[in-house]
Parts: sequence; C-alpha cells; structure tokens
Amino acid sequence: MDLTRGAGADPVAVRSLAALEIALPDVDGVVIDLTARAYDGIEAVTAARTARKLVFAVGQHDDVALRRRALAAGAVFAPYRRLTGDGVNLIATWISGSGMLETRA
Repeated sequence: MDLTRGAGADPVAVRSLAALEIALPDVDGVVIDLTARAYDGIEAVTAARTARKLVFAVGQHDDVALRRRALAAGAVFAPYRRLTGDGVNLIATWISGSGMLETRA
C-alpha cells in the first residue's frame, strides 16, 4: 500500500477474490501478490483482466512457473526483491503506462 501511495495512487486494499471482484468497477489497475494465502493469485489476475483492468503481479523471482502463468494471464510482473529497492518507481511506471515491466513468459 505504501509503495502504491508513494507512486501517486490511492490504493484500495482487498483480501479476497470476492472483495476484488466487488472493487474492480471502481479501480483502474490491480496489484496482486501471487503468493497470497487468502486467494489464488492467478485467479485474481484472470478476474482483473476479464474486467479489463491493468494488472501488476508480484512474486518470488525464482518461481518461474508461477511468473509464466501470471504473464500468460495478462499481468506484468516484478519480483519482490525489485520492489525493495525500486518499488515506488516500478509502480509509478506501471501506473503511467510509460514503460512496461516484464511482459514475456
């Protein structure tokens, strides 16, 4: 949430797929933690993309299979470790659409 605020957005926190689906009409994009325990990250990406929302997915850098599934579902991806050093800039770039993060599987 802090990184998203720092990038100039007004984040809305949701903690389940049902809450995400309720929030989707009122947001421009979605940041999804692919390893969250309360929901399936790929299902969340799919729901957001079906609603025609931009999706920024974050996950483990070494989970290549999960990263590929997220990319195939239509998300851009950044590993957690990149958020540590440059998260505000990564999210700001994604929000502005001026540059893409990883978009190939």
